[in-house]
Amino acid sequence: MGLSNAAFAFGAGVFFLGYAIRGVEQSAAASRGCEAVDVPHHGHVGARVGRHGARAQRHDFYTLRFLLGVAEAGFFHDIVYYLTRWFPQASQACALDVFYFGAPLSGLLLDLHGAFGLKGWQWLFLVQGLPASIVGIWAVWYLDYDPAKARWLTNDQRSHLVSRLAEDARFAASHGPRSVFASLFDARVLVLCCVYFLIRAAVYGVVFYLPQQVSALLGTKVGFRVGVVTALPWVVAVLVTWIVPRYADSTGKHRMCTVGLLLMSGIAICVSGVSTVPFVALVALCCAASGFIAAQPLF
Repeated sequence: MGLSNAAFAFGAGVFFLGYAIRGVEQSAAASRGCEAVDVPHHGHVGARVGRHGARAQRHDFYTLRFLLGVAEAGFFHDIVYYLTRWFPQASQACALDVFYFGAPLSGLLLDLHGAFGLKGWQWLFLVQGLPASIVGIWAVWYLDYDPAKARWLTNDQRSHLVSRLAEDARFAASHGPRSVFASLFDARVLVLCCVYFLIRAAVYGVVFYLPQQVSALLGTKVGFRVGVVTALPWVVAVLVTWIVPRYADSTGKHRMCTVGLLLMSGIAICVSGVSTVPFVALVALCCAASGFIAAQPLF
C-alpha cells in the first residue's frame, strides 16, 4: 500500500480506538447474558471487514482498521466470556489456548508476503476471514449459550458440567467484586488490568514490528529471506502455546507458569534490542514472542 512508518503506526493505533469504545460496553453486556448470539455475529462482521481489507487501498486503511477494532472488541470479549460458560476453571487455560492459537498463526500468514502475488496482510485477511465468515453463520444454529441448554450432551454430562461451573461461580463470587462498578475500584482488578495492558502492548509491538527488526538484524530489506526468518518466532510460539497451558491445567501451576513466561519474555525482549549478534537476537525474539503469546490464555 506504500504506507510510511508514521502512517502504518497510526493505522495500527486507530484499531484500538474502536476497540476501546466498544470493548467496555460489550464486556458488561456479555456478563449479563444480553448478547450471547453476538459471538458468531461479531466474528462474521470482523471477517467481512477483513475480506474488504484484502483489496483495500491506502485511503480505506484507517477506516477499516477502526471498524475491525469495533468488531474484534465485541468478538474477543464475547468469546472469552462464552468459554467461561462452558469450561470449568481448571480447564479454561487449554480452551483459551486453542483460541489464542490464532495469534502466532497470524504472524505466520503475514510472513507469506509475495506468495502468489499477494501481500502478507492480504493472506491474513483471506485465510482467516473467509473461514470465520462460514463458521460464523454455522455457529448461529449450533452453539448453545451454556451446557444447561445443550441437547447434544447426555443428562449425566450436563449435570456434571453444570455442577462444576456452579461451584466455580460460587467461589468467584465469594472472592471477587460483585458488580462491574465495584470492580473498577478493586485493587486486585486494577493491578491485573495494568499487567494485561503491558502484555498486550508488548505483544503488538512484536506483531507489528518483528519483520523490521529481523530486517535490521540481517542487514537486508524485507523480503523472502526476512519472511522465512521472521516465521521462526511464530513457529516456536505455536509450540509453546500448545504445551504450557496444558501443563498448567494438569498441575494447577497457572500462576508459576504465567510469571515464568512473562519474566522470560521481558528479559528476552531486552536482549533482542541490545544484542548485535543476529543468532542471539533471534533466539531472544523466539523466547519473547512465545512467552507473551502463551501467557495470555493462562492469564
